[in-house]
Amino acid sequence: MAGYIGILVSDPWLQNQFTQVELRSLKSQFHTMRRESGPLTLADLPAKMSKLKVVGENLTEEERDSFLKSNYENLNDQVDFELFLRVYLKLHTHASSKMGSPAKNSSAFLKAATTTLLHTISESEKASYVSHINNYLGEDKFLKQYLPIDPSTNDLFEIVKDGVLLCKLINVAVPGTIDERAINMKRMLNPWERNENHTLCFNSAKAIGCTLVNIGTQDFIEGRRHLVLGLIAQIIKIQLLADLNLKKTPQLVELVDSSEDAEELMSLPPEKILLRWMNFQLKKAGYRKVITNFSSDIKDAEAYAHLLNVLAPEHINPQTLKAKDPLQRAKLVLEHADKMGCKRYLTAKDIVEGSPNLNLAFVAHIFQHRNGLSTQVKDISFLEVSPDDAQVSREERAFRFWLNSLGNSTSIDNVFEDLRDGWILLETLDKISPGIVNWKIASKPPIKMPFKKVENCNQAIKLGKQLKFSLVNIAGNDIVQGNKKLILAYLWQLMRCNMMQLLRNLRFHSHGKEINDGDILEWANNLVKNSRGQSRMSSFKDKSLSDGMFFLELLSAVQPRVVNWSLVTKGVSDEEKKMNASYIISIARKLGCSIFLLPEDITEVNQKMILTLTASIMYWFLNQPVDDKSSSSSDSENGSQSETLSNSTLDDAASESSLE
Repeated sequence: MAGYIGILVSDPWLQNQFTQVELRSLKSQFHTMRRESGPLTLADLPAKMSKLKVVGENLTEEERDSFLKSNYENLNDQVDFELFLRVYLKLHTHASSKMGSPAKNSSAFLKAATTTLLHTISESEKASYVSHINNYLGEDKFLKQYLPIDPSTNDLFEIVKDGVLLCKLINVAVPGTIDERAINMKRMLNPWERNENHTLCFNSAKAIGCTLVNIGTQDFIEGRRHLVLGLIAQIIKIQLLADLNLKKTPQLVELVDSSEDAEELMSLPPEKILLRWMNFQLKKAGYRKVITNFSSDIKDAEAYAHLLNVLAPEHINPQTLKAKDPLQRAKLVLEHADKMGCKRYLTAKDIVEGSPNLNLAFVAHIFQHRNGLSTQVKDISFLEVSPDDAQVSREERAFRFWLNSLGNSTSIDNVFEDLRDGWILLETLDKISPGIVNWKIASKPPIKMPFKKVENCNQAIKLGKQLKFSLVNIAGNDIVQGNKKLILAYLWQLMRCNMMQLLRNLRFHSHGKEINDGDILEWANNLVKNSRGQSRMSSFKDKSLSDGMFFLELLSAVQPRVVNWSLVTKGVSDEEKKMNASYIISIARKLGCSIFLLPEDITEVNQKMILTLTASIMYWFLNQPVDDKSSSSSDSENGSQSETLSNSTLDDAASESSLE
């Protein structure tokens, strides 16, 4: 598909204005317009473009018509796809200038590089991220042949095209996310191997919390600069903020006065905790302003001067606070940071210009290097984690990342806190079953009146029952109150419903059969058996699954070349089981499965996550072209279920989806 689009859009500049997903969407809408009325002319477009986002929503038909008349001499000219895209770009720019610039989120890294126009990149950010990569990956055995990267060039965007650097960077941010045995690493990769690396990177990035909406692996293969930089920014942010929680840094308990406050602190996103820590230290210095963001509030560099004076008084320079010029003060702040041994993520100019990404990175690095908190930790027995709490934490993480992968209006940081107004649940329900939500009675955040939150959550419960969720003794108020057990129960059924809906869309139409857990189990067992595998799964809680052998045989059955059996362990010891589990997750993501489980979910046989893994592999397999599936199941017996599925007709509408 991507190659086909590339042929349709012969102008490289024009192609670079869009992601592959956006091009596919616009191409589909263009062909729909032509099917409805035959060949298009420029005069047809003002009316036809009414359904396009931004252009249709923010300009009236009269405004679109007037704009085209003032920009094109002959409105009777026929419109091909490239001209359609050029008109769309011009109208989009016109609409954007009419609306004004959108407000910036000053406290967060780029959450999703989804804008379609004006794809500029910050040279300062690029230089900072290149420095970070050189520092953390410079000694990597494979990458050192390409590093260090010169930040003054665009070499970064060439090096990322094989996917190896991005995979390695994910492992720096969250060690162990990708089993490096699954990365294709050699000097010259063929297009298939390169695509596998990017698919592995893409699904692994989502699994650590990156928000990737309206972006495809082809965008990274082509080295689209704004998208590559947006992903790198998110990965580095996750790395730098990794210690900003009470589990990793129990000394943070010094910021609160009671266990109730500590519970609240634990529910905050890392950047909010970083702001609280910064204000805590500034209060010690007698600094009266409260810092609420990493942009405008620190442009004058005064807060930085006070912060570093508290953390490293041995390097105080009296001239810093006396300086009248903010730029000069910022330079002195960075000299102070250097003496502390903190690597710079920004320049003095970045401070006074209020670059939110780089200032956040700088403050996070200061926290990592010297947080100034007491080494005498208070009694934090209420933070001790039981096995049940660890399981809850893992499930919360999986559901959170899954919800964020769906492209809802807001990215959530904690399901127990951020779902309490019911809005994200309603958005998710509407994605799973379009049209099911009655938006007329729903209240959009921010919601001040508690009963409006209850109304939203009551509708979510009602719709869950409509979708046949088991919701005995669960009311909307339980979600508003943040009842962890009930929220997790609801989210599991929501995720499972999404999986079944996607599989149902791929059902073989000759039978028209609804798919349930038993069908998934039977499909997996038949495929392994017919490919001469030795394993069998009696249920999704079968303890024999802990060694990983069944899933390795299943993955080998759906794609024989994906498993390198020389890298597989016997799965006898706990360490061997974990190695197999890690390899399974990485090669499943490398195939294209969007999964959010951890190795422990396999070794401990977490029934829910085992089902999601199996269903994801099944969905990927059924979504492949018929020829590919026939070859991968060539050993199947006549009349077997896998052969029946291989020759099934797939629903085209689902081919653009992924099992999130």
